[in-house]
Amino acid sequence: MAKTGWKRTGDSSLHIAYGCLFGAGGIWHSEKIVLKFLILILLLKYGYSSREPDLEGEALMQFRAALNDSNGLVKDWNYFLVSPCFSWSHITCRNGNVIALSLASIGFSGTLSSSITKLKFLESLELQDNNLSGHLPDYIGSMVHLQNLNLANNKFNGSIPITWGQLSNLKHLDLSSNDLMGQIPRQFYMVPTFNFTGTHLTCGSSSEEPCISGSHVSVPTRKSKLKVVITSASCGAFILLLVGAIFAYRCHELHKLKLKHDVFVDVDGEDARQISFGQLRRFSWRELQLATDNFSEDNIIGQGGFGKVYRGVLSDNTKVAVKRLVHYYNRGGEAAFQREVELISVAVHKNLLRLIGFCSTSSEKILIYPFMPNLSVAYRLRDLKPGEKGLDWPTRVQVAFGAAHGLEYLHDHCNPKIIHRDLKVANILLDDNFEPVLGDFGLAKLVDTKLTHVTTQVRGTMGHIPPEYISTGKSSEKTDVFGYGITLLELVTGQRAIDFSRLEEEEDVILLDHIKKLQRENRLGDIVDGNLKTYDRKEVETIVQVALLCTQNSPEDRPTMGEVVKMLQGGVGLAERWAEWKRLEVVRNQELSLMSHQFIWAEETSVDQEAIQLSEAR
Repeated sequence: MAKTGWKRTGDSSLHIAYGCLFGAGGIWHSEKIVLKFLILILLLKYGYSSREPDLEGEALMQFRAALNDSNGLVKDWNYFLVSPCFSWSHITCRNGNVIALSLASIGFSGTLSSSITKLKFLESLELQDNNLSGHLPDYIGSMVHLQNLNLANNKFNGSIPITWGQLSNLKHLDLSSNDLMGQIPRQFYMVPTFNFTGTHLTCGSSSEEPCISGSHVSVPTRKSKLKVVITSASCGAFILLLVGAIFAYRCHELHKLKLKHDVFVDVDGEDARQISFGQLRRFSWRELQLATDNFSEDNIIGQGGFGKVYRGVLSDNTKVAVKRLVHYYNRGGEAAFQREVELISVAVHKNLLRLIGFCSTSSEKILIYPFMPNLSVAYRLRDLKPGEKGLDWPTRVQVAFGAAHGLEYLHDHCNPKIIHRDLKVANILLDDNFEPVLGDFGLAKLVDTKLTHVTTQVRGTMGHIPPEYISTGKSSEKTDVFGYGITLLELVTGQRAIDFSRLEEEEDVILLDHIKKLQRENRLGDIVDGNLKTYDRKEVETIVQVALLCTQNSPEDRPTMGEVVKMLQGGVGLAERWAEWKRLEVVRNQELSLMSHQFIWAEETSVDQEAIQLSEAR
C-alpha cells in the first residue's frame, strides 16, 4: 500500500479495501477471491451506479469580431459562458433574451456584422462615439423590434437604406456626425425623436435644411388623425385584454376546482403555487405526476446515487427529465432547499445541464431539467441497442473538451465554487448535436443535509473516487480532477472504471492500473476502444497523458481544470508535467516492487500474523 501512502489502521472498511485495490498496480493471483469479496462488500454498502448552442451568444461573438475591439475593453464576452444574460457586460436581457446593447465610446474601428440580426428581440443598439465605418447595412431594417438606434459620431457614409423604413417601432434615432447624404425616408417622420445634425441628409426635395429632430419637422395633418386612431385602438385593445384576463382567471379557478377531484395522493403540500425564482420555475406536485404518468416505472431513464430520473412531458408538450431526489432531509427548512437550488440554477454554461425548475413538498424534493435526446455518454459507449450509432473519435474529443470547460466553470467562475463529486460518463449527457453537458453537479449538498458528519460522507462511484476522498471524506476541486481523468480513460477505452471481466485475462480490475501497465509497455493500440475504426494517434497520446496526470495519488500533483484545458488545447505545460510524471512513476514502481517482496516474505514467515479486522459501517 505504499503506492497511496495509506495505513492499515483506519476506521473504514472502504478505506482498507480501496487501499488494496490501488496499492498494487496489479493483483496477486492468490488474492482474487478476497478482492472480489471486498468489492462485493463495497458495492453492497455504497452502491454501484451504473442545448443547442446559444445563438445569441454566437451572434454577439461574431458581432464583436467585426467591430474590431482593438483596445480590448470588452473582455468578459466568452463563448463558453453560454448565456450572455448572466455574466456579459454592456448587455441587458429580458426573459433570457438580449434586448439592449450599450457599446458607446469603446473605440471600435470595424463595421456592423449581419450577425446582429440573430438578436431577434433587440430593442436598443447604442454604438455612438466610436470609429465605425462603411455603409449603413440594409439588414438593420429587418430588426423590427428596434426602438432605440444610436450610431452618432462615427464614420458611416452613403445613404440611409430604404429597408430601414420597416423599423415601425423606432422611437429614437441618432445618426448625427456621420458622412451621410441623401434624403430621409418619409417613414422616419413618424419617429418621435431623431437627430441628423452633422450630416448631409435632407428632409426631402422641398427643403434643403438638415433634419434636426422630430419636434422640428412639419408633419402632415394626417399625423394628428393617425394619433387619434391609434389612441382609440389602444383603448379598445386594453378593454378587450382586461375582459380576456378576467375570463382566463375564472377558467383557471374552475380548473383548480376540477383538479381537486383527480386521484393523486401521497404527498403533503401538493397545492404549492407555481412561483418563479428568476429563470427558475416552481412546479406543483400534481403537474409532475401528470407529466410522468404518476412516476411510472416505464418512464425511468436513469438511476444513480441521487435518485431516479423520469422522462416527462409538460402540458405545453415540453419534454423534460424529472429527477426525484432520495436521502433528502429538510434540516434547514424550505428556504435552505430553495437557496441551494437557486445556486445550482445560477451556474449557466454551454457544457452544464440547465435547471428548469423544482418541486418541493414536505416529503418530496424534485428537480426538472431539459430532456437530452441522445442520453448519456455511458449509454453511447456501452449500452447501445442494435442499429444505434456509437461515438466516433471526433465526438469523444468534443466530450473531453466540453467536460473540461464545464468543470473549469464550476471551479473558477462560480461563487461559491461548486464541486461536482461524482463526475463520470454516466453524468455527461448529449444534446441534439452531441454537445456534452454535465449533469448532477451541485446535488451533493442537497442530499447530504441529514448527516451530522457531512464533510466525511463519501459520495461517488467506485473507480472514480480518489484516495484522499476515501481516506478523509473531504472533497475539493482536485476530487473532480481525479474523476475527470478516469472519465478520459473511459472515453478512450470504452471500458468501465472497474471491470471484473479483466480478471479472466489476468489484467487489472481497475481501469487506471490497467492503462498504466499498457502505457509502460507502449501498447497504445490496445488502449483505444476496439469499436473505433479510425482515430488520431497524437490526440490519443495527449488525452491519455492528461488523464494520468489528473489521476495521481497526491492531489497536490494533479493539475487544476484551468491547466487541463490549456494542456488539451495546445499542450501548454504538458511536456514538462509528463516528464516529471514518468520520473516519479519509476520511483513508485521501485517502491512497489520492494513492498511486494517484503509482503511475500511476511507471508512465508512462521510467525503468527494478527488478522486485520474491518471496522463496522459508519
